[in-house]
Amino acid sequence: MISVKNLEKRYGEVRAVKGVGFEVARGDIVGLLGQNGAGKTTVMKILTGYLEPTAGTITVGGVDVLTDRLGVQRQIGYLPENAPLYPEMLVQEYLLMMCELRGLPPEKHIAAVSDAVRATGLTKFLTRPIATLSKGYRQRVGLAQAILHKPEVLVLDEPTNGLDPVQIQEIRGLIKRLAQHSTIILSTHILQEVEAVCNRVVILIDGEIAADAALSDLLKSKRVRVSLKQGSDGAAVALGKVPGVSKVSRQGADADTAGFDVWICEFTTATAPIQAIVETAVQHKWTLGGVAPEVSNLDTVFRTLMTQKAAASAATQTSAEEKAA
Repeated sequence: MISVKNLEKRYGEVRAVKGVGFEVARGDIVGLLGQNGAGKTTVMKILTGYLEPTAGTITVGGVDVLTDRLGVQRQIGYLPENAPLYPEMLVQEYLLMMCELRGLPPEKHIAAVSDAVRATGLTKFLTRPIATLSKGYRQRVGLAQAILHKPEVLVLDEPTNGLDPVQIQEIRGLIKRLAQHSTIILSTHILQEVEAVCNRVVILIDGEIAADAALSDLLKSKRVRVSLKQGSDGAAVALGKVPGVSKVSRQGADADTAGFDVWICEFTTATAPIQAIVETAVQHKWTLGGVAPEVSNLDTVFRTLMTQKAAASAATQTSAEEKAA
């Protein structure tokens, strides 16, 4: 549905986006994740035709944004971080105006607005001035204008920014409902947002892709937590010989179970070698308190990627300094 290849954007000497490339399949909900300044909004503005790239290509439904910007925009519903609303207008006035700007035939305006307000829960607010709405409902108005023309793709930039917890839950539920009919790219720096609604994640760090994977794959832990009775002889050596285990480290006493130590086994195989670890414990007659894969989350993944990025940058700088010397 969406193809991004070798995308680059420069502002003078600053490279905001550096060789970004990814594919989005029809029906995906993709979280475009990164810290502030990582290049998320720049990528989305290029995707929606509001910025031109310095290099690279983007196609949506086979249409190139550089050669047919309007053809791409007809397929996209876009909610920028700060939705361009007119506070003095009634909700229905604003949405009818957006129908006209979208190029919908006049005879379809009422039906389009009706479908959009039902989808976003705005039916009771049609005759209210936008200025009187809460921030959560103004965000719904922004989403309503984005889906008026029933787009193939929805691009949402920080859709829950500044909302309270109740409003956030409502918008997340709405996004999931909209995903039944549209491919969605959701940009955010809120990790929980991605875990709540997305099935795929693209992580940007300093304008470059640091990860691109299904959310379930990204959260798969490569560590197994093993709780053994303190004094289990030769645990480090024996656990290190289990097939698939690459490293073993002792974490110290188990806070939940007195008299037990926690050992962390890092593994390289596709699945955690839990059965083999249990068999090793039985073979050595250890008292086993528990064994299970560690539960990972996006915060852990993101921190790890940031650490790896910093280490790689430091190594590159050191190498450059050595060559210069």
